[in-house]
Amino acid sequence: MKYKCFIILLFFFSCQSVKKMNWPERNSQLNGTEFYKMAFGRNWASRDSLAVKEVLNGNIPSFLKKFVPIHVEIPGKERLVAIKATYYVSPDYLSIGTDKDWARIPLTPMAAQLIADSFNCFLPTRKMVNDIYNAAVIKPEPVPMFAFRDSTVTFWQHHLIIEGQRKERKGLIAGIKKDIVISDKVTNDPKPNRVAIYGWHKQDGKAIQPLYSGHVNWYVDYSHGVRLVARNIKVNGKWMDYTAVLKDPVLKQLLCDEEECSHYRYTY
Repeated sequence: MKYKCFIILLFFFSCQSVKKMNWPERNSQLNGTEFYKMAFGRNWASRDSLAVKEVLNGNIPSFLKKFVPIHVEIPGKERLVAIKATYYVSPDYLSIGTDKDWARIPLTPMAAQLIADSFNCFLPTRKMVNDIYNAAVIKPEPVPMFAFRDSTVTFWQHHLIIEGQRKERKGLIAGIKKDIVISDKVTNDPKPNRVAIYGWHKQDGKAIQPLYSGHVNWYVDYSHGVRLVARNIKVNGKWMDYTAVLKDPVLKQLLCDEEECSHYRYTY
């Protein structure tokens, strides 16, 4: 599937600040309910295409644009000073629609990466998913669904279930989806074209889904979610690109808990 056809106009802005965010102007009247009505019956590729088009047209709820800080550190040892960092994440999973009518949209990693690139953001690691969960103020109990897991109808139903749990509470929410994550399991998997997922935390803080790359990259079901992370990270007061952090043998511990942290992005 060629996602590049949607990159006619890219929106150049930085996600590094929660105070100044130059998001694209909304150029769509489609709300969350209407999106799912339109997506009903489509296959994964067509649904992905519709979602990418809507997001790049600025069709996302305004609350999703207000990124929140996540503070992490590497403790100091033997007189060494601790290394502290702050990165910024979307308060919820990627959604389409207005503040009054919106819906979370599970996507393939190809679509997720295209959107992240367009917004100068990236996808989280396993460690970051855990840190985001620990920082969240809303942590609903996961609700597994077992029939028609990869159908558009189930995507919509799961969103409504989560909203029933959220009860209009505001703030950083986590534990409701399995994140699409960047992980060396993708590049090291003997099978090509993999997607890595992790998360869906229970109330005791343990993730239902361990780090897993068993799905082909075009597979997506209701439990998958896309969390955007601002590409620029503040490390000891200095802004750094996330790839520079992951390449550093010490600083990578701020973002990644795998032995190797060289898978920075998906391709599309």
